[in-house]
Amino acid sequence: MLQFSDPTKLKTQKDFDLGLECDVELFAFLTVIAFEDIYPTRDSGTLVQLKELSSKRRAIEESINESSLVSDNPRMVRWTSELKIRWSSALSSSSFFFLTGPKYFRIDSLQFELGMALFLYGAVIREWASEVLSVDLVQSATLFRKAAGVYHYLALEVLPPLLSSSAPERQPEATSSVSSVMSLICLAEAQAVTIRKAEEKGNTGLLAKLHFGVSQLLDEAHFILHSTTKECKDISGRFVDFVSSSKALHELRSYKYLADSIKVSGQIGVTIGILRHALTNGQKKMPGEESWRSVFKREIDEVSALLRKYEHENDFVWHEKVPLHDELPIPEGKKIVNYIAYHPERWERALVFKI
Repeated sequence: MLQFSDPTKLKTQKDFDLGLECDVELFAFLTVIAFEDIYPTRDSGTLVQLKELSSKRRAIEESINESSLVSDNPRMVRWTSELKIRWSSALSSSSFFFLTGPKYFRIDSLQFELGMALFLYGAVIREWASEVLSVDLVQSATLFRKAAGVYHYLALEVLPPLLSSSAPERQPEATSSVSSVMSLICLAEAQAVTIRKAEEKGNTGLLAKLHFGVSQLLDEAHFILHSTTKECKDISGRFVDFVSSSKALHELRSYKYLADSIKVSGQIGVTIGILRHALTNGQKKMPGEESWRSVFKREIDEVSALLRKYEHENDFVWHEKVPLHDELPIPEGKKIVNYIAYHPERWERALVFKI
């Protein structure tokens, strides 16, 4: 699997307007997001809940920066705008060209705050899945499926209302399409983990189908990314490269296993044709990033070694004709994973505001 941890690199802060002179204590006070200072409450219970929410958000802010009540009521809209919450983007290309630090985006909506917090939550679960991969395949696959469920919920339930916001620009993380892409990526990664378990049985025909299933999931993600120009034009090239390179890697592996399964049936000419096609296609899609390139190169070298072995065997023993490209079989995709649905926890009591 190729590694891509950028989605966890989100940062957040409160938007503020200060004069030229400001001491450190005043700066710290103004940049804290305190929901209880913005929303007037009618009872002590609501005040306690808002203070708890402020405390939890501060913990998130300090953690990632290293240091749902959503209403159309005009007063709530005005109060929400006074929160002045801003988030950075880990998937926006423009964020990497700011010399003074990450570029921040602001949308005056608690739905935006909820969406960004959930996006980060999904990214943290996905990162956790990668961390336990080497010690527990079952837990890793489960966590990837949970992350996929969070992003699926985001894309369908949380982010669509933000389409009507008047924000001049929005980061990729605040769009339904990118959450759909992340859900597909997590599903592909869950299936890739599951394949490691299947490799123990050595069924090359099944492995070819499973790897091609991963490739198909990533192909869906790639298609959505290239269809999001209306919703978000500022997608990181590295993010796009990760999706396309991962797709190409699993496609290469699917052809390798397909060739192995056909070799068992004695069709060495077809086997050679499949490996030649896989090698030519794979070499054209070599990723640029070094860490991904090294993974890809190992797979290319393995396919090259198999091809040389079978060509040598065919030259001296079988003398079978190698079919043309359009006469070769292609892998059949098989998808065996699904997302684990995300169900948000809700407060048992309703909040009461002075509206």
